[in-house]
Amino acid sequence: MPIIFNSVLRQAGLDPADVRLLRHKDNRADPGRSPYHLWLNAPDDFMAYQAMQSPSKRTTLSGRYWAAFVATPNDDTLFVGIWSAIHLGLNRERLPWPQSQNKFDEPGTVDTYQLTSTSYLSDMVGRLIIDWSTGQRSWVQYAHTRDKQVLELRRVFREEEFPGFLRFQTQLSQVSQLPESWRAILRNARGVYLLTCPRTREQYVGSASGADGFVGRWDFYVQNGHGGNIALKSRELSDYRISILEVAGSSASTAEIIAAEELWKRKLQSKEMGLNR
Repeated sequence: MPIIFNSVLRQAGLDPADVRLLRHKDNRADPGRSPYHLWLNAPDDFMAYQAMQSPSKRTTLSGRYWAAFVATPNDDTLFVGIWSAIHLGLNRERLPWPQSQNKFDEPGTVDTYQLTSTSYLSDMVGRLIIDWSTGQRSWVQYAHTRDKQVLELRRVFREEEFPGFLRFQTQLSQVSQLPESWRAILRNARGVYLLTCPRTREQYVGSASGADGFVGRWDFYVQNGHGGNIALKSRELSDYRISILEVAGSSASTAEIIAAEELWKRKLQSKEMGLNR
C-alpha cells in the first residue's frame, strides 16, 4: 500500500486539518535564486521568501502549521520542513525580493508572517519526496483534503544527478536554475538540440558549437527569446522545451556539428513543417 503524507503527519502528532501544504516554485527568480537554491544555499533568504505572501492567499494559509516543499531541478516535490505560522499583517516597509535583485514589494502590498521552525519531521528534511500530482499551479493546499502520496524517502539528501544527455529535458525558463553541476556538464558538451513550442507544437533544430557548449547557446535564448534565429524572431516569445538530439565528439569541428544539424533538420522535416528557415 502507498504511504500517504497525512499518515506521516499523524504519526508525528499533527492533525492534517492544522497543516497547509506549500510547494515553492518561482519562474521569476534570478539564476541560482530559485526557492530550491535559496533553501539549499541561503536559508535566511528562503525564510524571508516564505514569510512574504500574497493577501489573496490569506484564508488558505490560515493553518497553524506550514509543511513546505520546493520544486527541484527535476521538478520533484522535496520536503524542506514544517513551520508554525502567525499572520502579522501587511508589510509596512518596502521589502526586497529574496529571489530576484532590483525587485521590491511596496508597503501595504504583501502579507507578512512570523515563521518558527519546528522539529516535526526534521529527520525527513531534504529526503522525503511526495507526488504533488495535478493542480501544480495550486501551490498552497489544505493537507486534510489532499492525500499526497510519498514517492521516496532517501537515506540522505543529495543533489539531483544529471540524467544523461539523451534523457535530459527542461524548459527554456529553467536553464539558469539547473544545478551548477548540470550546467558544467552541458557547458562542456556540444552538439544538436531540439526546441519544441508548447503552444503550437512546432519544432526547431539548432546546434551548439561555441566555447560554452549547450549552456552558452541556451543562455542566449534566455536573454532575448529567439537566439538570433529569423523564424523565432517573428513569433511571440515562448517557453520552449529543450532536449538534446546528438552530442558531438570532443574532436568534432564546427563544420561537422553543422552537418549533423542539417541531417536532423531533414529527418524531422523542421524546415517544411517546423520553425527552421
